Amino acid sequence: MNEASPKILLPTYDRSRLTPGIVHIGLGNFHRAHMAVYLDDLFARGESLDWAILGAGVRAGDAAMREALLAQDCLSTVIELDPAGISARRIGAMIGFIEVQPQNTALIAAMARPEIRIVSLTVTEGGYFIDAATGAFDPTDPAILRDAAQPDCPETAFGAIIAALKIRRAAGVPPFTVMSCDNLPGNGAVTRDAVIGLARLSDAGFADWIRLTVAFPDGMVDRITPATGPRERDIAAGMGLDDPVPVTCEPFRQWVLEDRFPSGRPAFESVGVQMTPHVHAYETMKIRILNGGHAVIAYPGGLMDIEYVHQAMAHPLISGLLDKVEREEIIPYVPPPPDTDLASYYRTVRARFANSKIADTERRLCLDGSNRQPKFILPSLSDALGAGGSIRGLALVSALWCRYCAGTTDSGARIEPNDPDWDRLNLLARAAKEDPAAWLSMRHIYGDLGRNARFAGAFAQALQSLWDRGTEQTLAAYLAD
Repeated sequence: MNEASPKILLPTYDRSRLTPGIVHIGLGNFHRAHMAVYLDDLFARGESLDWAILGAGVRAGDAAMREALLAQDCLSTVIELDPAGISARRIGAMIGFIEVQPQNTALIAAMARPEIRIVSLTVTEGGYFIDAATGAFDPTDPAILRDAAQPDCPETAFGAIIAALKIRRAAGVPPFTVMSCDNLPGNGAVTRDAVIGLARLSDAGFADWIRLTVAFPDGMVDRITPATGPRERDIAAGMGLDDPVPVTCEPFRQWVLEDRFPSGRPAFESVGVQMTPHVHAYETMKIRILNGGHAVIAYPGGLMDIEYVHQAMAHPLISGLLDKVEREEIIPYVPPPPDTDLASYYRTVRARFANSKIADTERRLCLDGSNRQPKFILPSLSDALGAGGSIRGLALVSALWCRYCAGTTDSGARIEPNDPDWDRLNLLARAAKEDPAAWLSMRHIYGDLGRNARFAGAFAQALQSLWDRGTEQTLAAYLAD
């Protein structure tokens, strides 16, 4: 590895002066391009040096990431893909990676250390054991039931957090703050419900103690960070780096955070984190306009055999679909956060989607629709129905998802499984070709929306058009109306 390459910015601070204050569970690309970068910026200012990160994971696959990062002294390569020019930096905010073990013994011990004052998580939207039908914590999930039965040897992140909090309470050590960095509405409340809900299954009294003493701040996070593959490794190699796990990302990043950290926190505001009580307004804006926008362009691109997001944005029908759905059916129901112009925000989102340097894939956007559609699309649909507004575009988006899950593109190419519940979705999507109500019967996805006559009718009409005329003609007809 050529550390002396002039193209790469190295940490400007003495990493030997860093001490840990945070355990972060889930060392995927997003964390390393987001929270770790903010801390790297902070350390470069000579501030908050006692808030370095100890990495952690609770899945067997996390061991490979641990091995790769330890081999490079826990430095992460973050490559910003700006249309004006590519730049790279080595992020030094993490100073160790806890051993990944089936029952999380080492992780629990690390979180119990008094100097650890924040435990943060990026465990994906699907990792919080949420019942999609109710939006609440699901205490019947097999992993939750297993941890409830054996709380002293937990396998989930939440079980490990509970075990560490018990040790701290017994030792008279104040609890750490639990901070979700995942892309979820009300991520602090969702995390609190998962931790307290699991604790209540084995120790109701301790669950009440957590409810009264542990902080779970809400936060909105944003940065487009594609998955790492051969292309990303080639970019790193071209810059003189032999890094098996580089991260590529867009230049844009945003973090809006509730200031609720009883045991202290880094000086986040010094490096651009927006500390505000209005997190919910920002996350609603982001989840509906940006994440909802991703869902709008994902499935038509997938069905039309388009590989990259910027290529989908260059297609006038997909770009037109995005503009019309956002303008008529999403943005009108988004309350603006303080000092924010939604039209300007959408223009920024649109430009980010069109960034050809990112090479984000349509397949990544299509991933895990069963978790993402209820969060990113259906709330806008519900609001539009309630207001008596247009829903034809959002119904078309839902029909596009259904058609995609049938498993073939318009050209007849096979779509590889792309959802944790793919087998079930595929079965229902094929049944919906003749009976659209079969798809809308998924109450854990649609709830009561599937029984709404306006939506059901618009969905059935859109789905029939997709099967009869294909995606391009269906989009053209929608835009012409």
